[in-house]
Amino acid sequence: MTEFLGSVGWFVVTLGLLITFHEFGHFWVARRLGVRVLRFSVGFGRPLWRRHGRDGTEYVIAAIPLGGYVKMLDEREEAVPGAAAAQSFNRQPVWGRIAIVAAGPLANILFAVGAFWLMFVIGKPDFRPIIDEPSGIAASAGLRAGDELVKIDGREVATWSEATIALVKVALARSDVDLEVREPDGDLRSARLAVSGLPRHLDEREALAAIGIRARAPIAPAVAGRIVAGRPAAAAGLRPGDAIESVNGHPVADFRALIDLVQTEAARDPRLQLGIRRDGNRLDVAVTAEAAAGPDGSPRWLIGIAPPDLRDAVRRYGLLAALPAAVEETWRMTATTLEFLGRMLVGHASLDNVAGPVGIAQTANSSASMGLPWFLSFLALMSLSIGILNLLPIPILDGGHLLYYLIELVKGSPVSNRVMVVGQYVGLLMLAGLTGLAFYNDLARLLP
Repeated sequence: MTEFLGSVGWFVVTLGLLITFHEFGHFWVARRLGVRVLRFSVGFGRPLWRRHGRDGTEYVIAAIPLGGYVKMLDEREEAVPGAAAAQSFNRQPVWGRIAIVAAGPLANILFAVGAFWLMFVIGKPDFRPIIDEPSGIAASAGLRAGDELVKIDGREVATWSEATIALVKVALARSDVDLEVREPDGDLRSARLAVSGLPRHLDEREALAAIGIRARAPIAPAVAGRIVAGRPAAAAGLRPGDAIESVNGHPVADFRALIDLVQTEAARDPRLQLGIRRDGNRLDVAVTAEAAAGPDGSPRWLIGIAPPDLRDAVRRYGLLAALPAAVEETWRMTATTLEFLGRMLVGHASLDNVAGPVGIAQTANSSASMGLPWFLSFLALMSLSIGILNLLPIPILDGGHLLYYLIELVKGSPVSNRVMVVGQYVGLLMLAGLTGLAFYNDLARLLP
């Protein structure tokens, strides 16, 4: 229940922020160009809160947080008194209408730059890109356990997240790639991954598995990094920093051994006796483990102790240096997103990657639990996705309107009402298909 409420909460925070910024982009440019804004709504459906501003705009927070809109004065939708006609959206020159429509996606891109900037200022903790025992193509290329990835296709990678993104692109492109790796003794050497031989029918996850590079899991000591609220360990009075030395008298070597011992001993009797060391003193603490279903449906026993944070790579910059780094990261992730989208359209990437509200909520919750920098990274990627999606030339989205205005620039007159009506239907069908796919993927993730 706690995880569900957390997912819902972070989902609302995520969409609330991104929708507000998107719609504010439309709102701000419209006001600067003299267009009267009638309503600024975050969400659809029944208003939960509304207020009329002194500027004449009605500000609304609505019940369904899956979008929003800015309603502007428009003679095509209602009669406008002659004195107010100049404030209508439709009276704007085509370049003005383009600026207003493009301002929403642009606001999302600027939000992404700001989120990445703050992420780099705080510092995003991650793992060094040290690999475990390789298999498949990586083993054939001569990689060995303990090698650290330094460059992939000529680009430096400092963290495992950066390495993963680069490897996904390699897997999608099916092109051979050069690596530079650092051996455990510090020596550098080159290797070449022969990715071009991978079959085209493999999706990106299968292709990554075939490449055979995976992260080396660090060995965590049996120390409580975090005590989960509401779980047995918290009720028993355990604290972060407590070292768990034994379970029912059995010595504990590391955190993985702690997990295994809890499963074995709790299966016999959930009432456990933990031997811990706190501030140099030995204590015995009674904890009653809770039963829960594991990822595969099998029973798991939980006591609510999280391992210490062993992330050993942090990307951090000063206030000024973080700005170009944020712009570069935004550009890189935009290019990666567009490339990935293009490969999905031609069938070279799995449509399973399209996530709906459930997938977004789960990712928002998990990234928030990893700390503010990770949540900022998630917000930036979500904001970029919303901006890019809205720029696609699909009628009813911002990109569809921009397409109409570009046609108007070329032909010298607006597109006909008939074309716009047909476009609305086509856009609705396309959007309904995309929404249906997202909800289907959500259900497939939830159901066994």
